[in-house]
Amino acid sequence: MKIIKRKKESRMHGRKMGTHGGGCRKNRKGHGHRGGVGMAGSGKRADHKKTLIIKNHGHNYFGKKGFTSIGTKRDTRQRINLRDIELSLEKYGKKTSAGYEINLKDYKILGVGEVKNKLIITCKEASKSAIEKIKKAGGSLIFSIAKEVKK
Repeated sequence: MKIIKRKKESRMHGRKMGTHGGGCRKNRKGHGHRGGVGMAGSGKRADHKKTLIIKNHGHNYFGKKGFTSIGTKRDTRQRINLRDIELSLEKYGKKTSAGYEINLKDYKILGVGEVKNKLIITCKEASKSAIEKIKKAGGSLIFSIAKEVKK
């Protein structure tokens, strides 16, 4: 049979002082030992209740939130690098006799990465470096929204 033993901290230790494990008698006298009420001590530079706040609110509690004016539109374009397209060609398109036909009509193509295959990409827009790399590999770009490409 397993013996269940009480923890020492619950035994109200303290020699003739009646502090019951609270340390010095001064610590228990006033409200000063508590560190404030509610969220007191949770300021930007304070560490008193940081762990509690992060547990409850996550890492979004501290710092500036800010706002944008109503007229400002957020840039919601999706972007993808040539490296990511090249790494997973089967995911984004299919192989044809002309090359890999890839449909990314809502994306902007960015030029990070190497192009080894002939790519025929349908996209919203592309960076200059991406256009150069695709054309150098023998591929082409079809823009879903009519757009002029500077050479």
